[in-house]
Amino acid sequence: MLRQILQDDYRLLFAKNGDKALELARREQPALILLDVMMPGMTGYQVCQALKQAPATASAPVIFVTALADVADEEQGFAVGAVDYITKPVSPPIVRARVRTHLSLVRAEELQRTRLQIVQCLGMAAEYKDNETGLHVIRMSHYAQVLALAAGFSAQDADDLLNAAPMHDIGKIGIPDAILQKPGKLDAEEWQVMRLHAQIGADIIGEHTSGLLQMAHRIALSHHEKWDGSGYPQGLRGEQIPLVARIVAIADVFDALTSARPYKPAWPLGDTLALLRRESGRHFDPQLVELFIGELPKLLAIQSRWAEQPAQYPHNSAKTPELEGSTN
Repeated sequence: MLRQILQDDYRLLFAKNGDKALELARREQPALILLDVMMPGMTGYQVCQALKQAPATASAPVIFVTALADVADEEQGFAVGAVDYITKPVSPPIVRARVRTHLSLVRAEELQRTRLQIVQCLGMAAEYKDNETGLHVIRMSHYAQVLALAAGFSAQDADDLLNAAPMHDIGKIGIPDAILQKPGKLDAEEWQVMRLHAQIGADIIGEHTSGLLQMAHRIALSHHEKWDGSGYPQGLRGEQIPLVARIVAIADVFDALTSARPYKPAWPLGDTLALLRRESGRHFDPQLVELFIGELPKLLAIQSRWAEQPAQYPHNSAKTPELEGSTN
C-alpha cells in the first residue's frame, strides 16, 4: 500500500523486519522512515529507539504507520522519538501530506545547518588574514553567549549570538595585508583604513529583515562603537548601540587581552578585569560589565576548554597595545 502511494514521488527502500531496517538505515541514510510497530522480532518502538541512539540515523524523522490506535500507543510512539503517527487503514492523501510536510522540515533543518556552517566559515576566513587564531573566535563567541544569557536573552537568542559573533571581524578581509599584518604601530592614515573593516563587514553580510544574519550585520557594523560615543564607524552612544554589539565588544576585548599574540603576552586576569571596570561607562556598557564579571567562573571554564597551545611568540613590549590597538 505504501509503495503504491509514494513510489511515483520518492525513491523507496523496504525492510521486512527491524534488523534489516537498521541495516538499511545505516547504509542508505534515508531522509524519512515510515515504521510499523508490530513486526517480527524487534518491535517498531525498539527500532525507533535504536535509530535515535545511533549518531548516523538520529536525525532521520520517523513516522509510525500502525493499526495500534489507542492514545497510549501513540504516546509511546512519540516518547521513543517519532515525529508523527498514522493509523491504519491509511488514507493516501494523508500519507502523502504527512510525508511531504516532514521532508520539508528536514530540508529546512538542513538549510539552517548549512547557513550556520557558512557563517562559521566566513568568521574563520577573517582570522586567516589576522594574527589571531580560530580559537579566539570560539572563545569570544562563547563569552558573548554567557553574557547574553546573563542579560536576559532567551536560550535561542543567545544561541543565535553564539553563531553570529564569529562574523564580527569579517570586514578585515577587505583590509590590505600591509596594514592588517604590520609588525609596528599603525599611523593615523593606516588607522583610518583599519577602521573601515566595520563597514566592510556589514556590507559583506548585507542587510536582512530578521534572524541570525541581521544580528551578524549589527555586530559587524557596531562592535567598535563605544558607550561614550567616541567609537566608530557611526559614533553611536549608549543604548543607541545595538545590545548584541555591546555584548560582543566586551567579549572580544576580554579575549584579546587575556590571550597571547605575536606582539604581546597574555594580560593577567586581574589587570584585564581592572581595565574592563576602568572603561565601564566609557568604552563599555556599565551594566554589562558587571554582569560579565559576575559570570567569571563560566568564562574561565571556557578559557580553559579552548586554551591555545603553547606558542613561542617573540613578544615585543613596544608593540603591546593600548585598548584601541588590542581591539582593532
